[in-house]
Amino acid sequence: MTDTNKAYAGETGSLPTYQAAVDWINGLIPFGIRPGLHRIEALMERLGNPHRRLKFIHVAGTNGKGSTCAFLTSVLVKAGYDVGTFTSPYITKFTNRFQYNGQDIEEETLLALANELQPHVEAIAETELGSPTMFEVSTALAILYYAKVTYPDYVVWETGLGGRLDVTNIVFPVLSIITNIGHDHMDRLGDTLEKVAEEKAGIIKPGVPVVSAATQPEVIDVLKRVAAEKKSSLYLIGEHFGEEPREVTEEEQTFRFQGLFRSIDPIRITLSGAHQRTNAAVAVMALETLRQYNALVVDDEVLRAGMEEASWPGRLELVQRDPRILLDGAHNPEGAEMLAKTLKSTYTYEKLHVVMGMVENKNHRDTFKHILPIVDTLILTEPDYRMAMDVQQLADIVQQLRQDMGAERPFELVVEKDWKQALQTLQQITGSNELGVVTGTLYLIADARARLLYNSDSEKGW
Repeated sequence: MTDTNKAYAGETGSLPTYQAAVDWINGLIPFGIRPGLHRIEALMERLGNPHRRLKFIHVAGTNGKGSTCAFLTSVLVKAGYDVGTFTSPYITKFTNRFQYNGQDIEEETLLALANELQPHVEAIAETELGSPTMFEVSTALAILYYAKVTYPDYVVWETGLGGRLDVTNIVFPVLSIITNIGHDHMDRLGDTLEKVAEEKAGIIKPGVPVVSAATQPEVIDVLKRVAAEKKSSLYLIGEHFGEEPREVTEEEQTFRFQGLFRSIDPIRITLSGAHQRTNAAVAVMALETLRQYNALVVDDEVLRAGMEEASWPGRLELVQRDPRILLDGAHNPEGAEMLAKTLKSTYTYEKLHVVMGMVENKNHRDTFKHILPIVDTLILTEPDYRMAMDVQQLADIVQQLRQDMGAERPFELVVEKDWKQALQTLQQITGSNELGVVTGTLYLIADARARLLYNSDSEKGW
């Protein structure tokens, strides 16, 4: 196995630098998110269908996709497998999205692959299909990186949006994972949980096993029906596997994994929250399923070490200790509920101060409903992002909720449009026995993380 990243020298093209390549890909953002596989299929056809040479673990769900990908990658790399990991959005740098054995793609390699892709993208743009989108080109770049440069044993492959019509669904995986299903992107995926479940279940392929953490009866009904139609074995948390907490602290937690095939006890992880034990259990069940179906070899001690070493930035991540500042990308009601539960059950503090910024197409009211009852200070701000929710509109929602809920506890509301000033205010008001939290959209988390960790190399975006 090689731990080092591999540079790739493709043909030179019209893109002269790494930054020019990133600018070209991001320049496709105005084409939006256009569900459907026609453009990516045309692109893959022109490239010789390189995705057919790879073994994918396809991960969909509302929350927990990134953490589950991190657990899987960490264990597989620890076990000696070469692993590609494709995730979105990125927290620090565009190259974060394309990893090989936990390392970002090299800038020169990304540039070479972008130059290889550009003429094909432009040719398709001239047809009735129209221009491939930013996410379609990023997905194609990932496939080229794994199929032509690094040749991993497995590719951990995160969906972008939904599942059925998501660009990533062009692949035929060895295993499908649906972490959970909740109220997110309902403007695009459907206005009921059943409709959202139908879209997520679109990644289930004939005969390919599925592991899921979904718990709602109406969602489980959809998953069971689709799995039966596709003759796929479905492994559900609570029915075929589960986790039992052993010890939980702010720094780490241990649990017992109980699976259909066997139990593993204890497993230790450093990610906080009961939901991360769920994500970890899903990852372990996925590995156990691959052991049964694909003769995957992972020693128990290696599995334990890989799970413990797994990290995922911006999810209940303690980035500062004096004062304590946590980052958590809780950008929908389910995420906010998990954050609130974890803060109450795992962390000790005299006062809680929270900075929040959101994007427009989210369920703001139901997200705030979980946050307002627990805060002492709520600082609303605007992320530096084209779809940022106006801070005054957010404040109006909070004030209305305050009246409707008869606020279980009084809290101070601060409206600060400038996210840098909001972050500074949080640091100033958070005392030694108190806790500061930055939450909401990952676009805010990315900027706050870069600033708090003095990371000058930070980019940000899709």
